Amino acid sequence: MSPAIPAATMGRLTLLILLAILLVLGGCATGKKHDEETGSAADLYAKGKEALDDGYFETAIEQFELLEARYPFGEYAQQAQLDLAYAYYKFDNPESAIAVADRYIKTYPRHPNVDYAYYIRGLANFNQASDFFSRLLKEDVAKRDPRAAQESFRHFAELVERFPDSQYAADARQRMIFLKNYLARHEIHVAHYYLRRGAYVAVIKRCQNVLETYPRTTSIPDALALMVDTYKLLGLEQLAAEADSVLKLNYPDYQRPRRRHFFNWWQKQ
Repeated sequence: MSPAIPAATMGRLTLLILLAILLVLGGCATGKKHDEETGSAADLYAKGKEALDDGYFETAIEQFELLEARYPFGEYAQQAQLDLAYAYYKFDNPESAIAVADRYIKTYPRHPNVDYAYYIRGLANFNQASDFFSRLLKEDVAKRDPRAAQESFRHFAELVERFPDSQYAADARQRMIFLKNYLARHEIHVAHYYLRRGAYVAVIKRCQNVLETYPRTTSIPDALALMVDTYKLLGLEQLAAEADSVLKLNYPDYQRPRRRHFFNWWQKQ
């Protein structure tokens, strides 16, 4: 016959068992509450997508980032990265949008939707370039930096080259035409800046850059006309006559432009 367990010992055992049960139940409740707060990958993506569609971009960013942190692998994480890049773009954070798009391109270079990452990367830089364009006529243009426009053109060109049949390729080509024309226009404005300061050799170099780098843009006749004037100021009459001959041959109806107005079709979609 087994010896009887003292009542005091029995009480302590009962207390320990009750405490163990409470800890288990508490852990289950905490885990359940934690799961409810964070959600599954599908839940987090659905919340982020709903916020994105409703225009709550900061909330969308929070949900997509949480999804990536908790579930870094799988189809929801892949799609969340693309949507996160777009959310950053719409939230006026182009640097983060470009960084996320770059990460997606490096991580999923053969994914069927990778063309969208290239497109978002171009859009983010394009939006930065729009600020540059809108101020060309208001500021000292020699101090403006066209690198965002140049980067945007490069990214769109890469998209078109790699994915010529992409649904985003047509829009990218149109934006590339826009960028070329305005980069050429920037060169003309800088040339006028140098002309006002008597830096005639710099004027000629800028105009030559327009002819060589941005052919078939709307600034070609302006570059030729500016070269005619500058060569005359330098006393180089033969070169002035040659430039004038090219101008009249190719643009017989050309008239020196008045101050041009910039249009806003590039504004964010």
